[in-house]
Amino acid sequence: MINDDRLWNRLHELGKIGKQGSGGVTRFSFTEEDRKAKGLVAKYMAEAGLEVQEDHIGNLIGKKTGKIKNAPSIIIGSHIDTVKEGGIFDGALGVIAGIEVLQTMNERKISLDHPIEVIAFADEEGSRFHFGMIGSRAFTGTLNKSDLQRTDQRGISIEEAMKLEGLNPDRIDDVRRDPKSIKCYLELHIEQGKVLEEHDLPVGIVSGIAGPLWTKWVLTGESGHAGATPMSLRKDPLIAFADMIRNIENEAKKNPHMVATIGKVSVKPGGVNIIPGQVEFTLDLRDIDENARDQAEKSIQSYANQLCNEHNIDISISTLQRISPVPCSLKIRQLLEESCKDLGIQTMTLPSGAGHDAMQFKSICPIGMLFVRSHKGISHNPSEYSSKMDCAQGANVLYHTVLKLAI
Repeated sequence: MINDDRLWNRLHELGKIGKQGSGGVTRFSFTEEDRKAKGLVAKYMAEAGLEVQEDHIGNLIGKKTGKIKNAPSIIIGSHIDTVKEGGIFDGALGVIAGIEVLQTMNERKISLDHPIEVIAFADEEGSRFHFGMIGSRAFTGTLNKSDLQRTDQRGISIEEAMKLEGLNPDRIDDVRRDPKSIKCYLELHIEQGKVLEEHDLPVGIVSGIAGPLWTKWVLTGESGHAGATPMSLRKDPLIAFADMIRNIENEAKKNPHMVATIGKVSVKPGGVNIIPGQVEFTLDLRDIDENARDQAEKSIQSYANQLCNEHNIDISISTLQRISPVPCSLKIRQLLEESCKDLGIQTMTLPSGAGHDAMQFKSICPIGMLFVRSHKGISHNPSEYSSKMDCAQGANVLYHTVLKLAI
């Protein structure tokens, strides 16, 4: 078993860095708080007996060597950056648990065939530059140099922010790892939902990560005087939008793992006595089944076009982001399940609706994810909480699974 006191104490010590008056934690990438957090995590890695380095774009890596020369590494990863006033468990649990797994191995003098690396990836959240998974994108070769020109609210680019921290983004190509050097990728993360809590289970095995499809919609009608325009002569896009909302919900409910969210709405001109002339909104549609998601997209858009034609409304739809779902390795899922059985832990399989660094590894190696129960499903919030026992259970399952994979 891992040392649950050490795991818990480190989580809370790390959680003090960037702590706000609200009780939440703000640690944006490439900031003073981020640097302090990396310094503390590097200290933990050294205490675990790991070789510690930071690559050119800010990924912090702790490595335990294996017995077989040039054998591919097992990567355990997550992140330590946060959203604004977030919790102490999101991302950090995966990194601290990974270190704890390797420290337990070193303390027990367990020597394995494959090297194992724990990585705190730079900027998973995207809170500062509205562009996330920077570190894992670079590590897997999907980060472009043009991406580094994205700026924060103060106009500082990712490239500039890295250089201010003493990093060298000009060597981004050197960060990319050869897929042959990686055996698999594992990530432990809090669920950020209520499914495990509803089933009264401490951990869950992730079947796959849902692929988000983001679209922007513009419905254009004709504004007019609210009192002087009869209902029969109106071209009100908000009325059409109201019918679309119900249809979007119904389409999503047809699939057990699909979710649909209209997260942003703008009505113009926006006067209390003016018929709306234009409605803009965004739709976030997700599922672990890409065909089901794309079929739902077609059905939703077909209904919307028909509705706008009936109401004499113009419609424009543009795609902001289309990411394919990422299935988790069946073999690793089976090993996670075996580890749960070895430890007497009841579990279940569930999808991840949120994105994670694991997504970036989909084309280069098998991936596996394990969720830890979240109290009331709260995340990205100061009230985010997973119990000490549940965190330890997750870390122990990770430990036993790594033992199975590294021989």
